[in-house]
Amino acid sequence: MSFDLAIAVGVLAASVDTAKEGPIPTDDAVFIGELTLEGRLRPVPGVLPMVMAASSRGVRRVFVPEPQAAEAALVPGMAVLGVRSLAQVVAELRGVEVPEAPPVAADSTSPLLAWRGQERLDEGDLADLVGVPEALFAAEVAAAGGHHLLLTGPKGAGKTSLAERIPGILPDLEPDEALELTAIHSLAGALPPAGGLFRRPPYFAPHHNASAASLLGGGTGRVRPGEISRAHGGVLFLDEFPLFNADVIEALRQPLESGEVTIARGEESATFPARGMVVLAANPCPCGEAGSGTAATTCRCEPHRLRTYERKLGGPLADRIDIVRRLEPPSPHSAADPFARRDSTAVVRARVTAARDRQRRRYAGTSWRLNAHAPAPALREAWPLDDPSRALLEDAVVAGVLTRRGATRVHRLAWTVADLAGLDRPGLDEVETALQLRTGGPLRLAVVERVG
Repeated sequence: MSFDLAIAVGVLAASVDTAKEGPIPTDDAVFIGELTLEGRLRPVPGVLPMVMAASSRGVRRVFVPEPQAAEAALVPGMAVLGVRSLAQVVAELRGVEVPEAPPVAADSTSPLLAWRGQERLDEGDLADLVGVPEALFAAEVAAAGGHHLLLTGPKGAGKTSLAERIPGILPDLEPDEALELTAIHSLAGALPPAGGLFRRPPYFAPHHNASAASLLGGGTGRVRPGEISRAHGGVLFLDEFPLFNADVIEALRQPLESGEVTIARGEESATFPARGMVVLAANPCPCGEAGSGTAATTCRCEPHRLRTYERKLGGPLADRIDIVRRLEPPSPHSAADPFARRDSTAVVRARVTAARDRQRRRYAGTSWRLNAHAPAPALREAWPLDDPSRALLEDAVVAGVLTRRGATRVHRLAWTVADLAGLDRPGLDEVETALQLRTGGPLRLAVVERVG
């Protein structure tokens, strides 16, 4: 349907009697839109990525349905003509008076309802969370380097509250990141009418009964990006993670490792970026009572359910998570401690932004933006660890504490810890901290307090 207008213009240009009516010049122009039987235009999804593709090939003029002119105009250097009908397009091409036509209705797939929960997320602040300094430090490291994070702990420990505040400590999107994310939402048919570029990192938290198609992409007919791609550059939060279907959990392995997801449907195949942070949260058991203080002995889970639940937290997918942290409900003493450090979201965002700036300079000239994106061979060759740090990781691999993939993740984490501390390169202290973040071990208070 996106090619209706282009096909119609091409047919008219080839069949018109130029001696009587004059030619229809179509050079250096792209035509996007669906046509009705009356020759009126309808909006189509994916206008922005199509215009981006045209621009990359040197095209500088594009015709689109009138409601999508603002979307197409997001591409720099492109002359955009928003039109209502085939007759208007032909008149514009010939340079004659443009006839009147009824307005084009907005795309019915555009979001009709705003999610009021966004206001609640915007109002949350990291300073609200007390008694969990190690978890706050882990979240800051994850945000600084773009690392995936697993939060475990009983009900009421603050896993969801922490995850919901992570987007707030991420810096604004760079112009190229904003254009890329907006293009993804355009393909998904999820751009609000007259909406501009996405400036802030997105946040999505699908329910655990979400299908693989909705989470990863796909669907019947045209392949659409899923939630993991719509969260590109932001945060995808999967609460009650072990309750997701097994096929969804298995399918997450590719995007968590490569930062992209490939969807194949019949003869159609599409690859979408998926370089957002994935934050997983899980209770100790399906009922959520195990390990919850005085209720530790009230777990009602049957053994086979508990084994299935625990298997989903381990295995190949767990090896693709960078940081593991267990939260415990804060004690009344820690909640009332007047001397406890309580950095606000704005203060932490400034530190995360500074750490990301260091990474951007380090990886200038490459396709990577953050430490989490850097491949193992490049790390070992261009940004190696010192001998004591390499020996520490090798010992951990030999002892079975880490896999080779896990050791690479510790290497990346060590660089992020160094970036947050303002160091030129990680040393043994940073690698030890990264190892504890990776394995879920206790962190030294001096390390947590040193940042900032």
